[in-house]
Amino acid sequence: MTALFHVGISGARGRMGRTVSQVLDARDDVVVAARFDWGETPDLSLCDVVIDFTTAEASVALARAAAERGGPALVIGSTGFTPEQDAEIQAAAEKVAIVRSGNFSLGVNILIGLVEHAALRLDARDWDIEILEAHHRRKVDAPSGTALMLGEAAASGRGVDLAEVRNPPHDGVGEPREAGRIGFAALRAGGIVGEHTVMFASDDEVLTLSHSAIDRSLFAKGAVAAAAWVRKRRPGLYDMQDVLGFRQA
Repeated sequence: MTALFHVGISGARGRMGRTVSQVLDARDDVVVAARFDWGETPDLSLCDVVIDFTTAEASVALARAAAERGGPALVIGSTGFTPEQDAEIQAAAEKVAIVRSGNFSLGVNILIGLVEHAALRLDARDWDIEILEAHHRRKVDAPSGTALMLGEAAASGRGVDLAEVRNPPHDGVGEPREAGRIGFAALRAGGIVGEHTVMFASDDEVLTLSHSAIDRSLFAKGAVAAAAWVRKRRPGLYDMQDVLGFRQA
């Protein structure tokens, strides 16, 4: 018989929180030990791991609380972190195991690998990179966490720092595009679950790599898989590349 593990859901009344609840309730190896939202004080001792889809501010507070008591492990799907908030998550990961990802989709994480390999092989002097993402009207951060992950993958393939080559959105009359830059564009409309496209464009041809999310349950399923994986890990900051075995954890 499969051993039960106890999961808390942070942001339980949000869109992703409700979807995570549905995925967990359909499993027979999980007990949902706590459902809570930002501002509420859960009993973290009830949980082996907490899945968190809230805001950067709420996620930092949760990570701080978990680190102070030495658990539980965390799966964080929030995005829009400032450098200072990133540093707080890193500090908490010295005390507890944390999986953090801007996207828990298997397809997206494979796309990330493809983008890095393409950027490695296509000369930056000849190939421009543009990353386009589209989400529902309620998403407040832009570019999305996934778009930034794709940008980091492209920059890694080229051996550069994304912060140094990132282009601001194109708007108005400006200078011609500089070679080697990585551009971003964001759309917010309706109920779009998530669309991400990475375009590699030269003067002679265009290579397009893309991913479409059809149902947000795919993110919840990935987060639950991450929760099952991380609950027995040593303290550290992990991502879906670790969970999927693409990187030695």
